[in-house]
Amino acid sequence: MTPFEIGLIVLALMGLLVLLGMHVPIALIACSFLGVWAIKGSPLLASKMLGLAANDAITSYFFGVVPLFVLMGFLVSESGMGRDAFDVANSMFRRIKGGLGIGTIAANTIFAAITGISIASAAVFTKIAVPELRRHGYTTRFSVGVVAGSSVLGMLIPPSLLLILYGLLTEQSIGDLFVAGIGPGLLLAVLFGIGVLMMARFAPAMVGENLGQSDEQLTRAELFSKGLPITGLIALVLGGIYAGLFTPVEAGAIGTVGALIIGLAKGTLKPDNLWRVLVETGLVTAAVCFLIIAAQMYSRMLSFSGMPGAFGEMMATADLGLYGLLIIYVLVVILFGMILDSSSIMLILVPLMMPVVVPMGVDLVWFGIITVIAVEIGLLTPPFGISVYVIKSTLEDPDIKLSDIFIGAAPFALMMLICLAAVIFFPSIATGLVGR
Repeated sequence: MTPFEIGLIVLALMGLLVLLGMHVPIALIACSFLGVWAIKGSPLLASKMLGLAANDAITSYFFGVVPLFVLMGFLVSESGMGRDAFDVANSMFRRIKGGLGIGTIAANTIFAAITGISIASAAVFTKIAVPELRRHGYTTRFSVGVVAGSSVLGMLIPPSLLLILYGLLTEQSIGDLFVAGIGPGLLLAVLFGIGVLMMARFAPAMVGENLGQSDEQLTRAELFSKGLPITGLIALVLGGIYAGLFTPVEAGAIGTVGALIIGLAKGTLKPDNLWRVLVETGLVTAAVCFLIIAAQMYSRMLSFSGMPGAFGEMMATADLGLYGLLIIYVLVVILFGMILDSSSIMLILVPLMMPVVVPMGVDLVWFGIITVIAVEIGLLTPPFGISVYVIKSTLEDPDIKLSDIFIGAAPFALMMLICLAAVIFFPSIATGLVGR
């Protein structure tokens, strides 16, 4: 058998193992080992090559950005800044019809700028926003749907764990990816807000017929005390990166110290909470580390098989053009999102696509933003929809079914498709601030 045929068989085997329930990183590592062994004819050589790939994957200085931003996100979550962001946003939009929904989106946008993890946003705002929305007359489906939809902003607005992972996979500047995520992230937040306004006005049955105003009327002093720590932390981390004062890794460290100081000053970060934060950070970091090692091994196997080059030639001879290729790619990513989590989709598809899009002169920063938006749509699509499952488990309400959350999130998935189309056909939305 040729290396290409071996690569195809290994890829099919990996897909079968994933469908049978094996964890994606384990399937990637096992199949990569078997593939290199079959191509090179030596299990010892295969193990040494994959060992070198694993070492190369996590010895990079820039890998340090992962645990630092994860730790900062958990500190922010435990210190109560999510509640503060929700209170401030609702106070600003309380007089608008559907204002609590818009306030939830605004609060999630603010929270996303200091966490970078969609799952954290979904868990925090399920506890904070859903009870408030239902209490003020919003339907159950809308209440859980707006939280599910706006939670995906955590993976687009910087700092974003998915953008960090993409940067490590493609060796792109994480700082440039963070800057490129601002425009699409804000555009998506605005589309969500406009969508809620239109639903409240033209389809009140979806949102709620008799909506009450929020009773959170904060004084200027309360607005200042709740809003200043969040604003200051965002300015410290993102402002420092964009001004060139420090690298993303340094920004993660400084932001972590800032979040720790704020939490201790507010008195909301207790020793027990701090220990839980450290344990959860270790678990997430270990998981991401395992994913990156698996991705590096998978990429090495693909390069030995020659599949990416052959795939690139097929795309070139098919004469699809850039937009045709992107549309097919986005459809595949969204379909993968129905059965896999975000990181796994990127691990499988990005190494396969790099050799295809690089010869076409595609801006890899722009391609990364397209990838992240498409992947995030998968967080809201059945049957997997990890954000939906997080909300369901956090609610602990047997009356709210998974189908209710998926139906409530459907309009927001549609708005994400509109945002994705805008970024594809108007690349400056993502690359304008980067200066490309």
